[in-house]
Amino acid sequence: MAGELPIQLAVTFRAVMDRVHTRLAAEGFADVRPAHGFVFQFLSFHDGATAVELAEHLGVTKQAAVQLVDELVRNGYVTRGPHPTDRRSRLVSLSARGWACIERVLELWQDIERRWERRIGVRRLAQLRADLAALTEDTAGGHAVPLRPLW
Repeated sequence: MAGELPIQLAVTFRAVMDRVHTRLAAEGFADVRPAHGFVFQFLSFHDGATAVELAEHLGVTKQAAVQLVDELVRNGYVTRGPHPTDRRSRLVSLSARGWACIERVLELWQDIERRWERRIGVRRLAQLRADLAALTEDTAGGHAVPLRPLW
């Protein structure tokens, strides 16, 4: 039915994340929540970040970002250290446990994609990737779309 594709895309993403988080929990990462993934993703592409930068990326207040970072520090996924150029700021970086979690998520995503290849075939999955990229570019008007929660 017309108009339902965005809902299907959202449900597919949710199903993927539910499967990934179920596996993560069974493998010792039970304290990881989907919101943490957006922090991990941002930090993995930057050489650390401040709470202000994380807040901007996540679309939350600085206080909310600090609370999230506090939780991730307590659980051993990130560390805080001195900022190289701003003495007033602290730099948040992924710890070895944070990197291990990211690596496991990437492996789980690859497992899911292999299941999809078996389900619909390599060519159809490649075409789906290309189609989704084209639709994203068209819908976003050629602008980059940040990966962050839709609070």
